[in-house]
Amino acid sequence: MQPEGWVSRAVAWLVGLSLAHARLVLLIYAALTAAAVQVTITRFELTSDVTLLFPQDLPWRATERQLAAAFPQREDIIAIVVDGRTAAQADRVAAALAESLAATQGLFRRVARPDAGPFFERHAALYLTLPEVQSLTERLIEAQPLLGALAVDPSLRGLAELLRNAMQGVARGDTTLAPLEVPLTAFADAAEAAVAGRILEPDWAQMITGRVPHPLETRRFVLAQPRLDFAALAAGAAATDAIRATASGLSEPGIRIRLTGPIPMADEEFGTLADGAVQNIILSMVLTGLLLWMALRSWRLIIPLLVLVVAGLAWTAAFGLLAVGRFNPLSIAFAVLFIGLGVDFGIQYAVQYRAERRAAGALQPALLRAGLVAGPGMTLAAMACMLSFFAFIPTEYLGVSELGLISGAGMLIGWVMAMTLLPALMLVARPRAEAREVGYPGLAPLDAWLVRRAGWVAGGAALLGVACIALLPALRFDTDPINLRDKSSEAVATYIELMGAMETTPNTLDMVAPDLAAAQALAARLAQLPEVGRALSLADFIPAAQPEKLALLEDANMLLAPAFLAQPAMPPSDSAVAAALAQAGLVLRGALGEDRAARQARRLGQAFLILAAAQPADRERLAQALLPGLATVLRQVQAMLSAETVALETLPAELRADWLTADGRARVEVAPATLGHDGAALARFAAAVQAVAPQASGAAISTRDSSATVQRAFLVAGVIATVLVLALLLINLRSLRLSLLALAPLALAALLTAAHCILFGPELNLANIIALPLLFGMGVAYDIYYVAAWARGERQLLASPMNRAVIYSAVTNAAAFGALAVSPHPGTASMGVVLSVSLVYSLLCVMLVLPPLLKVFATKRD
Repeated sequence: MQPEGWVSRAVAWLVGLSLAHARLVLLIYAALTAAAVQVTITRFELTSDVTLLFPQDLPWRATERQLAAAFPQREDIIAIVVDGRTAAQADRVAAALAESLAATQGLFRRVARPDAGPFFERHAALYLTLPEVQSLTERLIEAQPLLGALAVDPSLRGLAELLRNAMQGVARGDTTLAPLEVPLTAFADAAEAAVAGRILEPDWAQMITGRVPHPLETRRFVLAQPRLDFAALAAGAAATDAIRATASGLSEPGIRIRLTGPIPMADEEFGTLADGAVQNIILSMVLTGLLLWMALRSWRLIIPLLVLVVAGLAWTAAFGLLAVGRFNPLSIAFAVLFIGLGVDFGIQYAVQYRAERRAAGALQPALLRAGLVAGPGMTLAAMACMLSFFAFIPTEYLGVSELGLISGAGMLIGWVMAMTLLPALMLVARPRAEAREVGYPGLAPLDAWLVRRAGWVAGGAALLGVACIALLPALRFDTDPINLRDKSSEAVATYIELMGAMETTPNTLDMVAPDLAAAQALAARLAQLPEVGRALSLADFIPAAQPEKLALLEDANMLLAPAFLAQPAMPPSDSAVAAALAQAGLVLRGALGEDRAARQARRLGQAFLILAAAQPADRERLAQALLPGLATVLRQVQAMLSAETVALETLPAELRADWLTADGRARVEVAPATLGHDGAALARFAAAVQAVAPQASGAAISTRDSSATVQRAFLVAGVIATVLVLALLLINLRSLRLSLLALAPLALAALLTAAHCILFGPELNLANIIALPLLFGMGVAYDIYYVAAWARGERQLLASPMNRAVIYSAVTNAAAFGALAVSPHPGTASMGVVLSVSLVYSLLCVMLVLPPLLKVFATKRD
């Protein structure tokens, strides 16, 4: 049957025109492509600001923006986590880091230490419970001799003389060694480390209070608000590089500095994508080149096809920049979609050309005949793909809305080039004549079997579809963006670790009340919810039972103040230090008894004697281990003993600004009762809090609502695309039956992909859902090729050149996208798996299910 209709005539005219003026066509394309490349190079812009993926007037985005406007200093924060062997060490390094970063010009808007500063150093004890304050002051009073002596001479000489005097007191029977066991052990460890060439800082606070610190007590935070450059792939790269460079200069044994928060996690994610991109591209190109060779068997056909893909990418990129202005992290995926469908158009035309060349012999008639035979199906497929992508334009998900506009235009560009540029290139390339059958004659028996068993195959396909539908209730959509990232990366691993503590969890929700009184009332209501672990307002920074605590601190201060008021001794010389260590070492080494304290005293004495006879550098290592922590503890104790009553008016201005706006509005912060990385618990937490405070905002709400926006966008686009494609098929095929048959294999392939995700994984998520537009576009294209061939009288569909083109198009794209599965980025890897699986199912359904469906349900009139 001869191809008929206006589509065939239009395609034949285009192909004929390009063949008649091939060199002129190529010159025009070269000029236009050069212009497109120029536009792309000069105007290229890719924003990494993921907030622009959604309309700013969505309710949850509007709430986020209102909160950001009220407390701008809390937005886009890099949390620097400083863990030390001791609290004093962590505090010292965090202070130095914050000071250095604050002095950096142009990179940071703000650098803050939320857990430190003169106010908290002075009033820290007031935030303890009353029993804890009582225990603390009792231990400080017990340590008065130690603190007094070291306050007067805070050096290695002062420490050595203190220990020598203590041992002499033991020898006189004034005391025993038992109370000194903890400090003797700590000093012995530090001294032996110095002998071995290491610096090991003891915990002075633990020695004085006798209490083992909680891990959070040896952790400090520095919060840096960088100036972001969203034109760069990693918007915070300059700031994070500066932080790491500064941190490396502050590195010392026992210190660990990590970066986390939305900015470092996003930067790491883009970095992971970039790291995997090179290997993915290489693997994809190798597989694509191999499969194109198997399909076309001639570089004179492959090179024109690749030229089409490159030129089409340049045109589509230029269109995207002119129409939208810049790409976003989703719309840049137009390149993947264009390569996939551009290769498909090229393979369809080139394989049909090979079949026609074998029959016609001459080159130009074969090229014209290929357009006449394959052109109508390619045109219908291109229009269907274009409408499928355009269906995303009206959705609320701006990321895929822009992707749909650019990719839809790309389909039109790809079709025009396949009908004009590709024939002209092939004419100039002059491929050799075909010597063998282009289709798959070996599949003719399978064609015949499918026709004979058409009813059984159609029934089996229906049962398979029903089984997949029965599994759909188990289909899960993973809305947690953390699962799309590399959990072993520093930023993500630290973020998850912080989720495990109420004091540090980033999974908090915030809301703004009209004033502080309203904030207190709201916090009290929220605290009653079982899903809420803690609700805070600025009023919670006013300590309870202050009179009782201040009385205890005042009593301790009366006993300890004289020691801190004494004039410190002049720093000793190295020879004085060596002499003091030798004298103390002799006394310590002579400790009597076999209890643990005596053994530790002898260890320390031996180390002191070695250090006394060693080089000055060895004694300096011991000084570096012992003295900075001592200075910190002495300063903190002195400050703590001078605490005064805390009121709202005496809170630091920086702290007040984090909780109160200039016009008196007050922030409430709510933490979840369920700690750790639990997406379901966070969703319940968000729902419970919003039921009481609809104005709440935070990661849990943003994650839930943005995921709902994404899912709604794909659902709306799917419905629109189905309606538009069905209408297109009705107009062209003039048969509702054929139109529905063309969509049936696509529906089955979609159900099989969903069932595969349920049974074998991966779960659908915010990354691999992007595979759905490609599945729909390519699936519709494959189905249309078969239906168009059937409509023009072809009955041996599997043995035809068209089927060869479909097979290699699907396999080439499945291999290329399958290369994404080895990406180090979990989201990209899952997208590669879903893309490959969906394409394989689409190919199987169109090859094995569509021919029997056409046999059973299509009529002669169709």
